[in-house]
Amino acid sequence: MKIYNNANIKHRHLKGVIAIGNFDGLHLGHQKVINEARQKAKKFKLPFGVMTFEPVPVMFFSKKNNDHRINSLNQKKIQLEKLKLDFLVIIKFNKTFSSLTAEQFIKKIIYKKTKCRYLYVSRNFKFGYKRRGNIKTLKKFEKEFNYKNVITNPFKKNKKIISSTLIRKKIRSGKIVEINKLLNRKWCVEGKVIRGKKRGRKIGFPTCNMTLSNYVIPKLGVYAVKVNFGNLNKDGIANIGYRPTFKGQSLLLETNIFGINKNLYNKVIGVSFKKFIRPEKKFKNFEYLKKQIKLDIKQAKK
Repeated sequence: MKIYNNANIKHRHLKGVIAIGNFDGLHLGHQKVINEARQKAKKFKLPFGVMTFEPVPVMFFSKKNNDHRINSLNQKKIQLEKLKLDFLVIIKFNKTFSSLTAEQFIKKIIYKKTKCRYLYVSRNFKFGYKRRGNIKTLKKFEKEFNYKNVITNPFKKNKKIISSTLIRKKIRSGKIVEINKLLNRKWCVEGKVIRGKKRGRKIGFPTCNMTLSNYVIPKLGVYAVKVNFGNLNKDGIANIGYRPTFKGQSLLLETNIFGINKNLYNKVIGVSFKKFIRPEKKFKNFEYLKKQIKLDIKQAKK
């Protein structure tokens, strides 16, 4: 998969099939759009790619939405590569790009940069200055700019349309099993292990500590997890919260990896969530906390 960090696409990838969207989470609905686009490209023997935006536009427009991501850009690249793209276009979403009108986006990006034959988007796709462009706008300029706009029907599960908004809501509610079904994989947070106060080590349960960066903040509490680092692939238990027993002030993801006692400071690890175990709570003292952790670990392993 060739990655273009601007829209200067090479000749071999012009005049193809492109799916456009934020694709945050790359859930089953997104996968449906991309798979249908890939099938079209295969049928007509055309290059096939995806165009996405960085940062996610809503985060660019409002700093209040800094806890918004379902997946990081790196995760998105890896997940898209598994869908067998020929190329990926990452548009830098900045002040200049956000000021393009819907027609300018079609003319300058879709037409001049990609020259695509088929353009796939979801039914609720909005674009251009103040999100004034939509699927009607794309349809209006089809003939002028020589592309065919294809609208995919939404993916539904239990009569509900699968969307990134729905998945964020479920993450905040701790409904991990449901989320993983909608993503068709385990929801994973990637981050660099930072130094903590080593309280976990002192009570016999060392942890790898991470901040959540721009990820959606899940329901605070304890989760059964899977941890990935290089060739390492281990089960574990994680707590997301403020550590009320220790009067913590900052939000942390603390993960105890089963069967390993290795220093992973400054290493980037992935923590994949399997199941919510219990909400975070304050304990009277360390001994009560240790007893509960032992019960949590037993439950997580089960």
